[in-house]
Amino acid sequence: MQNLAMKLLRKGESPTDQPVRKRLGTLGSAVGVGVNALLSLGKLLIGSLTGSVAVTADAINNLSDAAGSVVSLVSMRLAQKPVDQEHPFGHGRLEYLGALAVGVMILFMGVETFANGVRSILSPKEIAFGWVPLGLMILSILIKGGLFVFYRAVGRLIDFPSLIAAAKDSLSDMLATSAVVVSMLVGYAFGLPIDGYMGVAVSLLVLKAGLDVVRDTVDSLMGGRKNPELGREIISRLLKYEHILGAHDLLIHDYGPGRCIASVHAEVPADGDILVLHDIIDQAEHEIGEELNIPLCIHMDPIVTGDAKTDEAHARLSEFLKGLDGGFMLHDLRMVPGETHTNLIFDVVIPAGYKDTKTLTEKITRAAKEINPRYECVIHYDIDYYH
Repeated sequence: MQNLAMKLLRKGESPTDQPVRKRLGTLGSAVGVGVNALLSLGKLLIGSLTGSVAVTADAINNLSDAAGSVVSLVSMRLAQKPVDQEHPFGHGRLEYLGALAVGVMILFMGVETFANGVRSILSPKEIAFGWVPLGLMILSILIKGGLFVFYRAVGRLIDFPSLIAAAKDSLSDMLATSAVVVSMLVGYAFGLPIDGYMGVAVSLLVLKAGLDVVRDTVDSLMGGRKNPELGREIISRLLKYEHILGAHDLLIHDYGPGRCIASVHAEVPADGDILVLHDIIDQAEHEIGEELNIPLCIHMDPIVTGDAKTDEAHARLSEFLKGLDGGFMLHDLRMVPGETHTNLIFDVVIPAGYKDTKTLTEKITRAAKEINPRYECVIHYDIDYYH
């Protein structure tokens, strides 16, 4: 499926380049408008000929799909507007708003379809059966299956949320139309008026698709965790550079698909040559940013190395944290000796949503005192957004 989408790329093109996203997003949306409009017209005709509420409901759903593709097309074009004084990070989040609009439209049509199905259950009507309409409905299922494959391949390739939403909707449409076919066959074979029930079933599938789209899009707009693989890839690449001993405090700011900006702290030896270290950081910023197509800002964090007591405390506390169930990690440890005690000042990375830092602090403090009773812990907790 992904190979199908890759064939749409011209030689030398990258799917993360905004002009390429604009071209393929426009293509995907235009295909959706045309195919869904034709399907809607065909099903409206079939629904009128057979008197089927479920077929007519499915036709209305396809009409909403066509309108959704128009919204996707408009949001993609508007999102490509260049940066301006009021929007220094561009207009990329309009793509999320476009996907949200598609989700709301799907929900609206689901409610309308549900109401029509209930009315049909209360006042059932006989469905006129025909093999030609049945064949056309089966053809519709196959076409929707093709759209599902096309939407998902292109949507994932260019990270276009509206197309990914349309793929989910196409899958639910396939199931919904299959229910309509079953309704027609049952009515023909047994004379059972299940059309209204199937209409309700169609509406529930449409409502689920709409809720999924709205939930996913709202998560993106609200700053939900997105693309954790990108965060892990940035850390992995950064740690391959010489003299970079660790990395933490990674933040990725999402200004729309393909428009992220990242910052991260890189640990370097405190006794290293500052000019050499700075050159390494500059090189990492440029190379990683170029390879992953994301502007990257790296902050240098000097840490003490070669001091036996500091190294021992760091190693033993790190090992202790690894033994706890929670994915905790220590960084930036420094030692401040005093007359009565020695402060160990460091940061501990905790998962997003972790609450019981008081108990964790007590455990770490006990572990530190097992190393040396004079040790007192001063801990700052950081949130890990990418694991």
